Amino acid sequence: MPEAASAPVTRTATGAGEFDRDTAVTRREPGVYDIDLSAGWTIFGAVNGGYLLAVLGRALADALPHPDPFTISAHYLTASRPGPAVVRIETVRAGRTLSTGQASLFQYDEAGHEVERIRVLASYGDLGSLPDDVRTTATPPAIPPMDQCFGPEDGPVLLEGGSAIIDRLLLKLDPATLGWALGAPSGRGEMRAWFGLADGRDPDPLALLLAVDALPPTAFEIGLSGWVPTVELTVHVRHRPAPGPLRVAITTRNLAGGFLEEDAEVWDSTDRLVAQSRQLARVRLG
Repeated sequence: MPEAASAPVTRTATGAGEFDRDTAVTRREPGVYDIDLSAGWTIFGAVNGGYLLAVLGRALADALPHPDPFTISAHYLTASRPGPAVVRIETVRAGRTLSTGQASLFQYDEAGHEVERIRVLASYGDLGSLPDDVRTTATPPAIPPMDQCFGPEDGPVLLEGGSAIIDRLLLKLDPATLGWALGAPSGRGEMRAWFGLADGRDPDPLALLLAVDALPPTAFEIGLSGWVPTVELTVHVRHRPAPGPLRVAITTRNLAGGFLEEDAEVWDSTDRLVAQSRQLARVRLG
């Protein structure tokens, strides 16, 4: 991979931290960015899909004339591994209030051939310019206070087989969605948790892209185990989150043919719905 020609692009107002460092991309030339994907954001050896989305989201924020993701849809083509990668971006349209771009992340196989790992189509705008009018029937998830919830430090290993990403997160799971960890899954397909970054960095729109895909899979509470790889993930960012921990609620209503959907809502510390997502994921049956 050619040597980078520019300084890393972090484009964040919340200060440098582990998440900023590990999602920083380096502009090689217009529309082409280099990154070394960190092993710190892996699950079962593969790089987490939310982390990958944040990497591409940061590159898009640099390439497009608007700073914030409004909607971003990703198709995960092959599993990404820690190590060098290149992001290529095409500006599809640049308007006054919204700009749209396409981004792909590539890595090299053992023969030195480029392999596309993930392809994204996104629309960006300025969340700070939106009117503050909210009319909603949505309500924040009922999660017990954080000191009544449980994280990896409170018991046995949550994900057998290795999950380095757990060490990067502040994750406190609702006890009502922890039956799988005790060998007694509820069968309801629900996962709820308090969420933050372990280094104390406050959330921003890019961190929301991580949050929707950072909890244990709802498949665990249905009674399944093992890796649940994302096929497609669409995120809508609705507002810049306030400082403080987030609450994430994820539900699955239908598992069929070895695939399930996960619908996620992310709420900030002011009880505002700041992100929504839906993903299709593959599960191992039997």
